[in-house]
Amino acid sequence: MDYQFKEIEQKWQQFWAENQTFKTENNSAKPKFYVMDMFPYPSGAGLHVGHPLGYIASDIFSRYKRIKGFNVLHPMGYDSFGLPAEQYAIQTGQHPALTTETNINTYRRQLDQIGFSFDWSREIRTSEADYYKWTQWIFMQLFNSWYNLDTDKAEDIITLIEKFNASGSADVRAVCDEEVKTFMPSDWAAMTAEEKQEELLKYRLTYLRESTVNWCAALGTVLANDEVKEGYSERGGHPVEQKKMMQWSMRISAYAERLLQGLNTIDWPEPVKEMQRNWIGKSVGASVRFRIEERDGAEVPADYIEVFTTRVDTIFGVSYLVLAPEHELVPFVTTEAQAEDVKNYIAQTRKKSELDRMADTKTVSGAFTGSYVINPVSGERVQLWIADYVLAGYGTGAVMGVPSGDQRDWLFAKHFGLPVVQILDGQKDIDVQADSTKEGLYINSGFINGMAYAEAVKTLNAWLEEMKVGKAKINYRMRDAIFGRQRYWGEPIPVYFKEGIPYLIKEEELPLVLPEIDRYLPTETGEPPLGRAEDWSYEDQYSYELSTMPGWAGSSWYWYRYMDAHNKNAFASKEAIDYWENVDLYIGGSEHATGHLLYSRFWNKFLKDLGYVNEEEPFKKLINQGMIQGRSNFVYRVIEADGRATNTLVSHGLKDQYKTSALHVDVNIVDNEILNIEKFKLFRPEFTDAEFILENGKYICGVEVEKMSKSKFNVVNPDVLIGSYGADTLRMYEMFLGPLEQSKPWNTNGIEGVFKFLRKFWRLFHNDAWELAVSDAEPTKAELKALHKIIKKVQEDIERFSFNTSVSSFMIAVNELTDLKCNKRAVLQDLVIVLSPYAPHITEELWSLLGNKESLSFAEYPVFNPAYMVEDEFSYPVSVNGKTRLNLNLSLTLEAAAIEEIVLADEQVQKYLDGKTPKKVIVVKGRIINLVV
Repeated sequence: MDYQFKEIEQKWQQFWAENQTFKTENNSAKPKFYVMDMFPYPSGAGLHVGHPLGYIASDIFSRYKRIKGFNVLHPMGYDSFGLPAEQYAIQTGQHPALTTETNINTYRRQLDQIGFSFDWSREIRTSEADYYKWTQWIFMQLFNSWYNLDTDKAEDIITLIEKFNASGSADVRAVCDEEVKTFMPSDWAAMTAEEKQEELLKYRLTYLRESTVNWCAALGTVLANDEVKEGYSERGGHPVEQKKMMQWSMRISAYAERLLQGLNTIDWPEPVKEMQRNWIGKSVGASVRFRIEERDGAEVPADYIEVFTTRVDTIFGVSYLVLAPEHELVPFVTTEAQAEDVKNYIAQTRKKSELDRMADTKTVSGAFTGSYVINPVSGERVQLWIADYVLAGYGTGAVMGVPSGDQRDWLFAKHFGLPVVQILDGQKDIDVQADSTKEGLYINSGFINGMAYAEAVKTLNAWLEEMKVGKAKINYRMRDAIFGRQRYWGEPIPVYFKEGIPYLIKEEELPLVLPEIDRYLPTETGEPPLGRAEDWSYEDQYSYELSTMPGWAGSSWYWYRYMDAHNKNAFASKEAIDYWENVDLYIGGSEHATGHLLYSRFWNKFLKDLGYVNEEEPFKKLINQGMIQGRSNFVYRVIEADGRATNTLVSHGLKDQYKTSALHVDVNIVDNEILNIEKFKLFRPEFTDAEFILENGKYICGVEVEKMSKSKFNVVNPDVLIGSYGADTLRMYEMFLGPLEQSKPWNTNGIEGVFKFLRKFWRLFHNDAWELAVSDAEPTKAELKALHKIIKKVQEDIERFSFNTSVSSFMIAVNELTDLKCNKRAVLQDLVIVLSPYAPHITEELWSLLGNKESLSFAEYPVFNPAYMVEDEFSYPVSVNGKTRLNLNLSLTLEAAAIEEIVLADEQVQKYLDGKTPKKVIVVKGRIINLVV
């Protein structure tokens, strides 16, 4: 029979499932290789053709590694907590678990029909209690840990308590809150249990504190920075404001330097590493205290404002100080005369996200508080302002303005009429723009006048420390990660409150399961949805934490659960972790650079500190697959001169003859840009009676590359393509579109060529009656050369993740073997193995037809033999009187005399000579043979 892809693919998908072909053992004599995809959130829309791109690449690599002799772990699961299911629950009243289950079933069906070699026995779902039990357990370990700067790692909180008991706080070097107490061992002993817990909370790696957050009232939750666009929630487009709330945070800042240095040890795309470096934002500089000038009748809860600067050498050029609008001191330093301006400015700032505030470098805005601070080195009064380019959570929430050396400061000073002081004789044209040079000698700079940069910095740092108004310091831009959402559909935080102090539930009480609630909205008093749970309290008396964990919690450790997915006693056994170590290849989107990928590295390092895992970094190699963009189609509606829309649609090639407006059309009813008019009328019933102005009897649509989305009707469902061409065709075509890391437009028009290739490959094994016709004869040198050329090429391509070039090479190889009329088992069986990672269904079927009893997944990749690539023959073109008559294959070892003898004895040559003896025989070795008659 001809290539019956539907039956073949269903057969082998069923076989793999029933036989658990890809189930992986946690121990093997083979070397291990761990391939992982960023697992999906199962949305209701299911997969479109852009989603499987990375999965196909990882599957090709996994299948290749198996036949290269590796024990491959290639798992899959679902990141199944999240906002979309909860929003649907709010709208419909349906429990998010039901929606999630339905969506997962759709995803599983779609993934299975693409033929992925996942080990489904290890499937995980972050929303299942037996999984999030261990997410809660990791939270508890973080709560019970502190970061010891002396050992440069996290330690059990018990070791901190032991230090307090032995020597008080004097010898403690920790990453902690700024407001920790100084005390002796006797002071610690005298504290109540509650006071001790309050102090320990300032050291714990997960802790409660008041934080400025992105609050979305419509969604009833805090949003991460990357979930906010231009002051509105990315999901739903609701207004977002800056708000102070008591929130759980995680002390990721403790790991800033290790996160930075670890980037040098992993094989990741440089842009991703650079994004993380910038996010961590290491700066070497100085911390400086500006004393707040006293005002009559004003009580300010601080004597000074601390500023971090990387240019302490410019301190004599400070002409103003700026606080973040949400800084805790703003209400105290704002004078009555400036109160209205400050209030209005703060209200305006709340409408912007932090990302928008950081990104907007052109707008100059601010408000004067009416107060002054004193420059510690010059003694001068400096105006105190607020401005939205300063963020409370970055550094100290205050910056010093040096207009002569910083362009943003210069624009601010010019806008508000503040002084611009030259501080280096090397600065040029500071009346036109700032000059950030470090060249030259200092002027207008008190005791550092006449010094160069290096000497000035050293002198200033020493002076600041001596005067106790500052010191040299390394700062990181990265803030501690907010760890809470005021939503229902997330992991409950295993904490209860007693007298307002948080305590962990007992470890044996895990998991703390999500309670049932009547509605998925905040309570009438503004509490998170968990506040609706009836009779939900710890030991029937203490309130549980009502926030749930953020979306990144369950994905920050999931690679370890895949190693030992059903372990009831640990998140993974020591034996499994020792064997698999970490992920060898991780494939996913670059959009997670400063979210999931950073948090995962943080949790991994923490688990290593406590001795639960062995590796410092979770993912050895990372590949970011490019985006498959949509290829939109358009029809063109004719518009009257007065602007009225008509019911006439004109084909693309004729549209310039009319005034038109373009309308998106469903790409699934367009074939090679030709519109199926009858299906279009069903798609847009308002055009049932429309007039269609055609080109050569066809309506040709316009084309544009855009993001693939339902609103543009350019989403291509893989189900449709698999139904028409098969999963093997889809897999190869997605790879054929271009390099894995690059974005590229989807164009269904080219898929037919890949389908024809697979049919041609199938035909190699069959005769004209579609009967299997494979010969056991010895292959020719030409056939072996074609085979070993593709063996070498595919091996090299897969090892460097150049999957698109392999597809082209397969086509060339099959064309060559077709031309050679090759049906030799020795060639075709090896070719089946080489193609199998790309097209697993057709190759499994042919492998079986060739008489093999075991799955192709257990075959061995053919060994490349370079001897078959050596050219020892040449096809000489033979000319008679300058006209080429035939080609003769002759050994390249033959000399001219022997070649002449063979040529003259050839029957075909004699036919062209017609009984005549050549006057001359010209032989150019390895080039041509010419007979002159």
